[in-house]
Amino acid sequence: MEKLNVAVLLFDDVEVLDFAGPFEVFSVTSELNNFEPFEVFTVAQIKERVRAVNGLSVNPDYSIANCPKPDIIIVPGGAGTRRVMKQPDMIAWLQGHTLDTRHTVSVCTGSLVLAQAGLLDGLEVTTHHELYDMLEEITPGAVVNRRDRFLDNGKIITAGGISAGIDMSLYLVEKLLGTEIANKTRVYMEYGDWRSIQ
Repeated sequence: MEKLNVAVLLFDDVEVLDFAGPFEVFSVTSELNNFEPFEVFTVAQIKERVRAVNGLSVNPDYSIANCPKPDIIIVPGGAGTRRVMKQPDMIAWLQGHTLDTRHTVSVCTGSLVLAQAGLLDGLEVTTHHELYDMLEEITPGAVVNRRDRFLDNGKIITAGGISAGIDMSLYLVEKLLGTEIANKTRVYMEYGDWRSIQ
């Protein structure tokens, strides 16, 4: 089993469950499988404390300057995405690494950052239900889906708001590693209708 690097992007005013939900899914999956599938880490513009929405303090593992090469990038949402969209170094980092990732995914308004980076043109995408119109304005070349919880375009996957990132991450685990491993994670996390899959 090839170990994949999963980079979870952090920034001030990031929505907590947007990053913590996927972090938990990939970390638990790795833990339950001898720590073989994934190396999960956080990365920020600089390696300094990040203050998430509602005051949670988080210390990123790496800066964008020294982070290991990611195989999967997770871009969460939150009010801070509006600042990230205006930071050329963050956009360039995302564009550059997405050339080589297996998957670059967004949760909630993380899709706005992907749109700003020009990664959503021609795709069917989604975001938090309150920001559909903004996403359409930023990336008129994409089709904004207002129904589905997440959308898989191959390399690029976008998820709706907040808790949708957990569903998307479990889906991606299943896509990469199979149903049995994904279900093992679901049961451990007691997520969804987990009793029916034991």
